[in-house]
Amino acid sequence: MYRISNKAKLIILIALCIGIVIASVAIGTVKISVWESVRIIFSQIPLLGKYISIEGIEPSYSTIVMGLRLPRILLALLAGMGLAASGCVYQGIFSNPMADPYLIGISSGAALGATISMLLPIPEKYLQYGPIGIFAFIGALLVMVFVFSISRHKGKLPAITMILAGIAVNYFISSIIALLMLFNKEALESVYFWTLGSFKYANSFKIITLFVVVAISLIIIQKYNQELNMIMLNEEQAISLGVSTEKIKKKLLIISSLMVSLIVAFCGVIGFVGLIIPHGVRIIFGANHKILIPASIFAGGGFTVFSDTLARSILSNSELSVGIITAIFGVPFFLLLIYKNKKSIA
Repeated sequence: MYRISNKAKLIILIALCIGIVIASVAIGTVKISVWESVRIIFSQIPLLGKYISIEGIEPSYSTIVMGLRLPRILLALLAGMGLAASGCVYQGIFSNPMADPYLIGISSGAALGATISMLLPIPEKYLQYGPIGIFAFIGALLVMVFVFSISRHKGKLPAITMILAGIAVNYFISSIIALLMLFNKEALESVYFWTLGSFKYANSFKIITLFVVVAISLIIIQKYNQELNMIMLNEEQAISLGVSTEKIKKKLLIISSLMVSLIVAFCGVIGFVGLIIPHGVRIIFGANHKILIPASIFAGGGFTVFSDTLARSILSNSELSVGIITAIFGVPFFLLLIYKNKKSIA
């Protein structure tokens, strides 16, 4: 029986991700064919554009594709890639298939920061500078530093301590947000929509910033793929071979957490991508992080773009939060994980 190699699987996955991105550009309330969408995009590429004719295509289609659809697709692609890669790191370091980037309270910290910014009397002229994103990033960053600080013991970051600290912080901050909303019901809808994630406010600043941060973070994470394998399989043996496991764990957790903090600040809280994608990819590709990380990156990007496309096109006159779609896929998968691992949990 012929067996497909991991390299071939990765090529197929990359092609599928590209296919989802191209198809997503054509999907929306205004029907634009895939061919028209591709011509519009390629016509905007320097040097190549002069050879691509968009004659016969409605002028408004260019605005829709380049100004509305493509920016949010690119933002969704980058966010999904970052969340999935972070999920790989967390599941590898904690040796737990149910670990994800929001485990240590990053999402709740960002949500609190965003909630506070929405309740402040910020003048309209300053709204263009993205105060919600700035406050969300600060909130996520403060929570990350706090959890790391109280979890550190003799220079180490024990996994169980971090998990317990993250759970406690999540509950505490959720209570504060609920209390703030109780006294400010007029902001409830805005906060609720933000906490479920959205890419509709995508712009060039967010895309470029996230691209730089995600690209650098992914390069660093991939650099330590062999060390992640050793930590996940046998940390004591890795130490005996001279691997500075605690130093590597701290570095990867900080890099992953900072990347997720920025994603949450720009896009809101998008759950389950960092949980289900790395685990699903591990089933297909195996546990070797050398292939697992790049495979998760493209699977996460494609899945998030697909989810956002459903969110903006499933209703004719409005759009859903992307977090609703990812939860529809993620919750059954998470319950299946719990069922399959209930013996080891007990």
